[in-house]
Amino acid sequence: MKKLSDKTKGIICILLSALSFSGMSSFIRLSGELPMPQKVFFRNLVALFFATVMLLKHREPFRPTKGLLPFHLLRSTAGLIGVFGNFYAATYLSHTADAAMLNKLSPFFTLVLSALFLKEKVKPKQAIAVVGAFLGAMLVIKPSFGNTELLPSLAGFAGGFCAGAAYTVVRLMANRGENGRFTVFFFSAFSVVVTAPYLIFNYHPMTGRQLLYLLLVGLCAAGGQFGITAAYSYAPSREISVYDYSNVIFTAIEGYLFLGHQVPDWLSLVGYFVIILMAVWMFVYNNREHRLQNSR
Repeated sequence: MKKLSDKTKGIICILLSALSFSGMSSFIRLSGELPMPQKVFFRNLVALFFATVMLLKHREPFRPTKGLLPFHLLRSTAGLIGVFGNFYAATYLSHTADAAMLNKLSPFFTLVLSALFLKEKVKPKQAIAVVGAFLGAMLVIKPSFGNTELLPSLAGFAGGFCAGAAYTVVRLMANRGENGRFTVFFFSAFSVVVTAPYLIFNYHPMTGRQLLYLLLVGLCAAGGQFGITAAYSYAPSREISVYDYSNVIFTAIEGYLFLGHQVPDWLSLVGYFVIILMAVWMFVYNNREHRLQNSR
């Protein structure tokens, strides 16, 4: 049997990660009308368990690289706000695929923020892709006072922005030698500590099924996080990142099968097409640029 290439392994891992994150969105919805901090707490409690096991397994220290603690706090704050935005959108938007697509704006925000704060050059075609993705997002959000889902749509958009900000800080820390597994651990621990007081003073009773769904939210989130980490350890982002958009397809299928036959409206579908088209364009462009640089 032919051995799988690293690129193929990376694609498989990123598809499994996308499937895990789509499951997370579905279980968030199935958990029902629970307070958002309670949902976020259980999501990160499970992730904290797995992150702790990974650090112990690799015998790595439970402390940040010298000088990077402020960046961990910044990354965790932005990431936690992003999770709240994504969870709110996944809970209250009619179609969970809309929430998934708004969250997938994060790479475009990372591009912009990396240019602003990390002084990474943005080329004209990349700028066009960012503008195109933003216009696609407006089709999904449909901003108007008559849109009864405007608030959760904006929450999803803000969640994508904050996720992009968090990934920008992660990129900065990685460039300074920070351990990715510790970054996941710190974010999970930070999120648990911040949301725990709410549970202590305002705990909302849950049924056994709701508890199961929240534990599955955490399990899927951990699977998605470690899946994408493994994917990028096999192959660079420029070769496999576009496959992460399969998350939207998985989420749409699950929404139709398990969440009341959800079918996004035509404006959202056009928005999906525009955003994914911009992502594919960036994918092709980045690979072409890489080949040109290597040929010089």
